[in-house]
Amino acid sequence: MVRELKISGKTGNSRIMVGEALKNLGLQLPKGRTVIITDSTVNDLYGNLFPACPVLEIGEGEGIKTLDTVARLMGELVGLGLDRSCFIVGIGGGIVCDVTGFVASTYLRGVDFGFCPTTLLAQVDASVGGKNGVNYKGYKNMVGVFNQPSFVLCDPKVLKSLPQDELTNGFAEIVKHGAIRDESHFTLLEDSKAKALSLDPEFMAHLIYDSIAIKADVVNQDEKETCIRKILNFGHTFGHALEKTAGVSHGKAVSAGMVMACNLSMDRGLLKESDSERIKKLLKDLGLPLRIEVDPAKALDALAKDKKKLGDAIQFVLLKRLGEAVVETISIHDLEKNLG
Repeated sequence: MVRELKISGKTGNSRIMVGEALKNLGLQLPKGRTVIITDSTVNDLYGNLFPACPVLEIGEGEGIKTLDTVARLMGELVGLGLDRSCFIVGIGGGIVCDVTGFVASTYLRGVDFGFCPTTLLAQVDASVGGKNGVNYKGYKNMVGVFNQPSFVLCDPKVLKSLPQDELTNGFAEIVKHGAIRDESHFTLLEDSKAKALSLDPEFMAHLIYDSIAIKADVVNQDEKETCIRKILNFGHTFGHALEKTAGVSHGKAVSAGMVMACNLSMDRGLLKESDSERIKKLLKDLGLPLRIEVDPAKALDALAKDKKKLGDAIQFVLLKRLGEAVVETISIHDLEKNLG
């Protein structure tokens, strides 16, 4: 069964289809020329399901998410003679989606695009919400735009090909959505960990839909992150610093970042220890780390370059309780002890 959600924003409307098969992508494409952007692994696994159109491959890993990659893709699009009536589809994980969205949003001042996310992380996070961008000199998403994809096609069946580490990346974001906005969503995953870890198809479709619904509700209220959307950064402020300095995956970094944020929330008298312990236990049960060793000086340098920095302080997401987040402005100096 296909279930749909919609995001309506100033940059466009996005239709999110959970449960639609990748093989049916061609049915969602508009008339005109379509180009697919993907990576070699996804192309090898699922290229036989792609509609007949040009396929442009990019490399894998955060190191490829750069302006150099964007420039190369721009050259290939020009070489294909594509005009503003073309449509670009990103099929792959979060990096493919981020790069595709940025390229489509800037090629000829913007052409329409869609996503077919193939990782759990991309299905519940990177492909949804209209953020598109690339890294700059190692700093996460420093160059980018807000622009909604025309559609997002989430096929839970493709998750079966993912290694366990890649699945845990996605579970970190699902935990985050419950922690900041919906305790019942958190409890669902808490009570059904075995079904989640075994990728039970019916349960995963339900879990993905509910997780996207939480994010879509927030984005519909605040597309360009001026107020409530900032709560989606829970765990990400420390997480991005850990990702850059320790070289760990996004999900693992966000997991440790959420633990740090819980500790900071308790230090400030906001969060009960029992709620913090529930979050830590669920993360651990899902195979995610609670702490990542890092050079504090390097991590502080990364924090100082965070997009959410305001002078010598940073906008930081804390928890008042499970299901309720709050954004506070905290000095970089006050964050230092949590990195020690």
